[in-house]
Amino acid sequence: MTSTLLRDARLVGGPDRPQDVLVADGVVTAIADSLQPGTSEVVELDGRYLGPGLWDHHVHFSQWALVSQRLDISAATSAAEAAGMIATHLLSQPDKAVQLVGFGFRDALWPDAPHRSLLDAVAPAVPVVLMSGDLHCVWLNSVALTLFGHPYHSTGVLREQDAFAVNTALSTIPDDLLDRWVDEAATAAAARGVVGIVDLEMSLTLDSWTRRVAAGTGRLRVDCGVYPEDLEAVIARGLRTGDALPGTDGLIRMGPFKIIIDGSLNTRTAACHDPFSGFEHDPNPNGLLAYEFDELVAYLRRASSNGIVPAVHAIGDLANQLALDAFEAAGVGGGIEHAQLIAVTDFARFASLGVTASVQPEHAMDDRDIADLLWAGRTDRAFAFASLVEAGVTLHFGSDAPVAPLDPWVTMAAALSRSRDGRESWHPEQRTDARTSYAASTDGRTAVAVGDVADLVVTELDPLIASDVQLRSMPVFATMLGGEWTFRLLR
Repeated sequence: MTSTLLRDARLVGGPDRPQDVLVADGVVTAIADSLQPGTSEVVELDGRYLGPGLWDHHVHFSQWALVSQRLDISAATSAAEAAGMIATHLLSQPDKAVQLVGFGFRDALWPDAPHRSLLDAVAPAVPVVLMSGDLHCVWLNSVALTLFGHPYHSTGVLREQDAFAVNTALSTIPDDLLDRWVDEAATAAAARGVVGIVDLEMSLTLDSWTRRVAAGTGRLRVDCGVYPEDLEAVIARGLRTGDALPGTDGLIRMGPFKIIIDGSLNTRTAACHDPFSGFEHDPNPNGLLAYEFDELVAYLRRASSNGIVPAVHAIGDLANQLALDAFEAAGVGGGIEHAQLIAVTDFARFASLGVTASVQPEHAMDDRDIADLLWAGRTDRAFAFASLVEAGVTLHFGSDAPVAPLDPWVTMAAALSRSRDGRESWHPEQRTDARTSYAASTDGRTAVAVGDVADLVVTELDPLIASDVQLRSMPVFATMLGGEWTFRLLR
């Protein structure tokens, strides 16, 4: 029996005095004012705060690991500036460029439009692929367009399924290389107090994570999502949501069934009741829907009847209404991923239908100006987290990394303040309180109790009273997963 005595811990949400916490065989077995160590390892917390470990409920983990290997173009304020970044990068390494992949552009506020000709002018011979910050759009030069099967595309800007296909192709790299980058990203996540993620990578990652755990990447619990193209294969394996994969020590589990029914805000493909402001004459002024209603209902029934919980990507208010209608017609529960724009009459339907909302508060900070432009007059119900809570909806917080950083403290800060970089709070009426934000960033817990699995985080500050600025740089001193340290500065 292995045990650790955590001495002088202040329990998040508990009494304002240090207590001792005993962890044995991966479980919290005792909490008292003074415990005898016996044969336990004793770790002094010196009055630091001990709380449940953090979860990121929406991650594309391979993409997050790959971002560190790609050129950051998120600071570009125009298409011309983005092309200039490519030119500068290529000049800095003229003998190394075989293919250039950039990430992070957001063109909705740009004064000019991305076009293949801009990239051709600075990179006529090297394939260049630039991914948007929301992953729903890619911008290619002519060489790359030919390489990825779109040689005669007029603009070089691919959206939705065409963009996903390019991203998937770019993400197909040797397992050992990707696994090394994933291990580095998992180590960094553990250092921020993360104990678990819901991995919604668009390729099925169950076997990849099983391989990684066998090789020693055991710092996270991972719930692996499945998309329509792999649903039947997962059903054939008899896997249900929550089932642990053999050989993973219970760390890797079957996750939800993810289905994307519309696009995104920045790419102007989110399905909305009203046109995007200023784009009323575009071919698709209200965004795009990817599935017919009956097809969506059939998918929800198929997944749910086989024990796989549905998770529907819906960003626009039309898409959210359609998703709720489909849950009702199918007679099943599940979750909606993103839930960014919601009709006033639909908030209560989430709770009545047993549908959770998996939301990304930092997206509100990234997209506030874009939302004010494209959803003018509608932003009182955009990223409306407080309205969801008031309606009785269970919230799960995530980052959608690499769209936003995989750091739940950043996520909590955005939800708590609706502010960043000293700007005024954006729709402050939609802020969530600290306890709600913390529960949405864990497995639902806000306090440590006897009998809990010992997935724990040690912090310098109390997350229930820390300011948004303090949360964004929260000092983490240790992370424990099932009673084992995955990150530790304490001695």
